[in-house]
Amino acid sequence: MAALTYSDAVSEALTRLRPVGFEHGRSFVNHAPMAAEAMAHMGYADEVPGWVDRNLRSRSYHDVPERRWAIDPTDPADWQAALGEFARVADWTALFERELTYAPWTEVLAHWWPRLLPGMSGMLTHGVIRTAHAVRAVAAAGDDNRLQLGELAHGLGYWAARHSTRGVPVDTAGPDAQDVRDDDGRDPAARALDELVAEYSGVYATVAQHNPIPLIHAVTGPAAVRLVVEHLPPAQRWPSYRTARAVSRTMLDWFHATPRPAAPLPEAPDAEEVFADAVQIGDEHTIKLAEVAVRHDAYAPDPRHTAAAHVANQAIGRLYL
Repeated sequence: MAALTYSDAVSEALTRLRPVGFEHGRSFVNHAPMAAEAMAHMGYADEVPGWVDRNLRSRSYHDVPERRWAIDPTDPADWQAALGEFARVADWTALFERELTYAPWTEVLAHWWPRLLPGMSGMLTHGVIRTAHAVRAVAAAGDDNRLQLGELAHGLGYWAARHSTRGVPVDTAGPDAQDVRDDDGRDPAARALDELVAEYSGVYATVAQHNPIPLIHAVTGPAAVRLVVEHLPPAQRWPSYRTARAVSRTMLDWFHATPRPAAPLPEAPDAEEVFADAVQIGDEHTIKLAEVAVRHDAYAPDPRHTAAAHVANQAIGRLYL
């Protein structure tokens, strides 16, 4: 049997996961589309179908709520009233499916990103994370990208339905928007996001945690923004960085995590081995964080990336013993 390609694995996973609900259990998030895309991106495409099988067997996903009534994207009072209303998630998804049918996905993304960005922290940033994995899938798809666009609609719809600005202060400190590149060709806002991901990887790797999962999102949230930022208009890039920074800082308070900048990093294998370990564990959080470690080591090598993913593998792996 021929090996699956990235596109094959993602398309099959999205086909199977399309009717699956957005959450399971006590409002736990459906990570399956994100983790499946991350595995395929990392060259583990052949393992994606089996991983999806196990995920579907082990999760009792909620049914998707019924559609209520259409959200009018041209009426600010109407769409703003629907933000953060999870009961309207099917309405939000339908809105984005319509918009992605009639306009290029980059235009839809640029139009809605600044509207959704202030609510990035909702459900621990899972809306923007799901959106980011969908953006990577759409960008890599060929002419037949219907499944990937459908997943982007689901990501944006979930983000809108779980939109929340509670507890996250407005953080405007930082450079203004500039359409410039550093000497090495990198966008400065992207570089700042790289530094933010490394910073919070270091925090995650060195702080004591009662539960190893929640604080992961202080890393994977800004990493998701980084995955999308170069698809955005220049004027939206620095605000994206500032919002990601504010959300990650706020998570330290939420989870009573005090950074220990002088603490030594734990030793860790190289990033590829850390990802292989994450796949072996099979947990969606370990898979996504380890993929971030590999990705960001390619952007800007830093031992904090793999240290964080290794700590997560060890701590979450014990939960599966």
